[in-house]
Amino acid sequence: MELWDGYDADGNKLNIDLVRGEPIPDGTYHLVAEVLVRHTDGSYLVTQRALDKHQYGGYWEASAGGSVLKGETALEAAARELFEETGIRANNFELLDTLVGEHAIFVTYLCLTGWSKKGIALQENETIDYFWLSHSELLDFMETPDFAPPVRKRILPLLSKLGE
Repeated sequence: MELWDGYDADGNKLNIDLVRGEPIPDGTYHLVAEVLVRHTDGSYLVTQRALDKHQYGGYWEASAGGSVLKGETALEAAARELFEETGIRANNFELLDTLVGEHAIFVTYLCLTGWSKKGIALQENETIDYFWLSHSELLDFMETPDFAPPVRKRILPLLSKLGE
């Protein structure tokens, strides 16, 4: 059973636990940490979701991430999820955005890394493939039907702000 802390829309922790898979009460949110990975050469990491993922299986996304576990901060979750999904160990994260969605608050970070581009370790049942794209290539790829629509909606405005 995966537990999350409950939050209000302003990001204040409430004194309630949420259980993954159970309904979230109205006015209550859980945190989701996302990491956009940019290599020191300027390229971005793109990963493909496992085919059997409940949501958007087989789609591509430009972020590693997931739900923030009970007692964890968004930053701690970002580092954990990045390592779990890609094998990248990092502690240099720049907060890009916080977006309130339906029952989730998405906290998105940028990680600039010099990690070996061939050293990505995909997490079984999470990711099945990856590649690196330049800023302009990523913007183009995000417009294809193969890219996960909710990730596009959150990440595209951030990429536009980051520039080349």
